[in-house]
Amino acid sequence: MSRIGNKAIQLPEKVKVNVGNDGAVAIEGPKGKLNWKLPREISAKVENNHVSLARGAETRSVKALHGLSRALLNNMVRGVSEGFTKNLEIEGVGFKAAVQGQTLNLSLGFSHPIMFPIPKEVKIAVTENTKIAISGIDKQLVGQVAADIRRFYPPEPYKGKGVRYAGEQIRRKEGKTVQ
Repeated sequence: MSRIGNKAIQLPEKVKVNVGNDGAVAIEGPKGKLNWKLPREISAKVENNHVSLARGAETRSVKALHGLSRALLNNMVRGVSEGFTKNLEIEGVGFKAAVQGQTLNLSLGFSHPIMFPIPKEVKIAVTENTKIAISGIDKQLVGQVAADIRRFYPPEPYKGKGVRYAGEQIRRKEGKTVQ
């Protein structure tokens, strides 16, 4: 039994959900619109201010899809009403970031600056040259952009230099000792 899948999704004010006959779900809110297609065995219906999902079979894979579908729809509802934000911090001498039009310019100690194209659905803001805020309505896309930026220079364990998530703890290693 999927405990997550059986929970109804509470719809905030100003959020509209349309479920098509073929399983296409369109969610519209103050921040924007998101579309997704439900798996074949999962059906959704909207009652009052709640969206509930039901599964057509009791197999293990359909039960897993039931919880997954509910979680994805809940993230879509939260995205169009509140939005999602990921914060990154850059640590290191001379490391900095700047937004130039539709690209993020990263200076991370390499011989050349890294130019990262910003997707249209995501907004990136840089404060203090070392703090990056990534925001948007699609949770998966915001997380993927943050992971892509972090991948350019992940934090290293000796000095702690690199791009890290805000609040991320880096386990430091002891360097070589002189004998």
